Amino acid sequence: MGNKRSRKIRLSRAKQVMLYLMAYDLIAVNVAYFLALLLRFDLQYSSIPQDYLHNYLSFTAIYSVVCLILFFKFKLYQSIWQYASITEATRIVGACMASTLFQIVGMSLLFGRMPVSYYIFGSLFQLTLIAASRFVQRFLHLDRSKYSTARTALDSAPHVLLIGAGDAGQLILRDIQRSKLAKNGRVCAIIDDNAGKWGRSICGVPVVGGRDDILSAVKKYSINKIYFAIPTASAETKRDILNICKETQCKIKVLPGIYQLLDEEVSVQNLKDVSVEDLLGREPITMDMTDVFNFITGKTILVTGGGGSIGSELCRQIAAHQPKLLLIFDMYENNAYDIEQELKRKYPSLNLKTIIGSVRDSKRISHVFEVYKPEVVYHAAAHKHVPLMEGSPCEAVKNNAIGTYKTAYAAMKNGCQRFVLISTDKAVNPTNVMGATKRLCEMIVQTFDYMIKNHREQELPLLHAHMRDELAFMEKKAQAIHSHTQFVAVRFGNVLGSNGSVIPLFKRQMEEGGPLTVTHPDVVRYFMTIPEAVSLVLKASVMGKGSEIFVLDMGSPVKIDTLARNLIKLSGLRPGVDIKIVYTGLRPGEKLYEEKLMAEEGLLRTENSLVHIGKPIAFDNDTFLKDVKLLMNASYAEQEDSIRSLLGRVVSTYHPVDNTASQLNKTNNQ
Repeated sequence: MGNKRSRKIRLSRAKQVMLYLMAYDLIAVNVAYFLALLLRFDLQYSSIPQDYLHNYLSFTAIYSVVCLILFFKFKLYQSIWQYASITEATRIVGACMASTLFQIVGMSLLFGRMPVSYYIFGSLFQLTLIAASRFVQRFLHLDRSKYSTARTALDSAPHVLLIGAGDAGQLILRDIQRSKLAKNGRVCAIIDDNAGKWGRSICGVPVVGGRDDILSAVKKYSINKIYFAIPTASAETKRDILNICKETQCKIKVLPGIYQLLDEEVSVQNLKDVSVEDLLGREPITMDMTDVFNFITGKTILVTGGGGSIGSELCRQIAAHQPKLLLIFDMYENNAYDIEQELKRKYPSLNLKTIIGSVRDSKRISHVFEVYKPEVVYHAAAHKHVPLMEGSPCEAVKNNAIGTYKTAYAAMKNGCQRFVLISTDKAVNPTNVMGATKRLCEMIVQTFDYMIKNHREQELPLLHAHMRDELAFMEKKAQAIHSHTQFVAVRFGNVLGSNGSVIPLFKRQMEEGGPLTVTHPDVVRYFMTIPEAVSLVLKASVMGKGSEIFVLDMGSPVKIDTLARNLIKLSGLRPGVDIKIVYTGLRPGEKLYEEKLMAEEGLLRTENSLVHIGKPIAFDNDTFLKDVKLLMNASYAEQEDSIRSLLGRVVSTYHPVDNTASQLNKTNNQ
């Protein structure tokens, strides 16, 4: 019964619409021709001849009936006009043309000729009035639909708190209001530390206070997102404001830098997710790199481990400054291929050569130096994963220490000007095999520098491990050496975003819904960005005089647990509630904190207050060279039981720890 009643109501409404349209059409077709007649006589009713007026009035009844018949014939009363399209428009034109033809013929035969303008303007007025009555429904429906959709989207759009009422903030606000995209949100309030702007508004959005009002504004306006739009803010200011924002459980985005404001590229699309780097609280290390790039230009540069995080960024910055030849050397072909293709796309004229090989292969590395004669070497090839190297100490010695020795020897023998070793803060008082082997690398380059400066380079032994003909192959090429190669090392902490680092791991765990794994609640590390690390490496290549260990002032160390919690909060989630943190215990070889320099090394200032030089620690170079050979033989003999004791004898500061007994052993959830 209900369906029948509903159907009757719908039919009744359809008949009502049809009757309204019929009544309108009867008036419209006659008004159209009356207006045409009035227009013909300059809109002066008294000027219309009585004959014309009589003909018009006499024909209206006949014309009205015929029009209704024609309109029914062309189905002008059967369409749902709120969905009208080209089909309905064609029917209207056809019906009006047919009725106009009848107007001309019928009027002429029955009553007499009318002015030509009467027929022309009458037909146009009629078409306009008939079409308007139909398509106005279509347009009104579209407008209502658009308004309803826009209103719904606006109501469901995230509420945004904009931080920054300066030029960048205004540009972001206008871009949001102009785009009207729900995903960009709706700015409800603005925060700015300038008290002179409080209580005022920008584009109708109020400036509600300073950073101390962020939490109350988030609550008052039900904020879902926070956009940080102060590109000129210092690192400390940015950190302090973002530390407040991350307590709000809002999604946070930031405008990366002032360069976008200068380039007029400020828009919502330029905003990026806030990163942990933003919370480190120190200004990025900046150095005058003019001398570096002048040094690089026109030279043949070799980057070992060129496919890795540091190596690939070195390649990018070197490629931008017209080297004579850039050599990418890596044993992992996928990474090498990726950076090769990137550089080819970005620098089509770059003279680039990608070489697959291992620094452990004496023949291969010697061949590369003999063929290409690199003038500068950035030695980034190394095994760096602490727990994995604890399980494979012989491989760490082969690749890190012996690989560095062979590369350094080939560089010295072939007239290389500078050799820059990429080292790590884990080489300071190492508690793990990886750190101990990187300290070995530092000692190797210091020994090479010492032997060269004392004209004893001929006494440096050729290291080889197997294949009888390898000795003959190398000795045949061991001609008189008079080297001027300068050897330096660059030591820095954990690199944010590098392969195997903690931040990418945390992000993957976040995407999987957690938990985030932290080894120990008190573990701390120094952090720097990849561009900072690379700028230091490049600077060292021109600053070094030989034997130095360059160290970057990385500010205060950061708790890994704090990084994990901040990352969760920056995603608008709650640590321990939405995403759990699991403490897994320190892994083999790990320590709670890292150091930048050994106490006995001391520090020398450079022209850059944030870059220091560690004084070389004296050791017996002749004894060291013998020990290196013993280590090599032990590693190739796979003597894992004795390799650690040998490392401890050579690297006196190496003190391995057993975390399984002394540190947090069980998993804790928070």
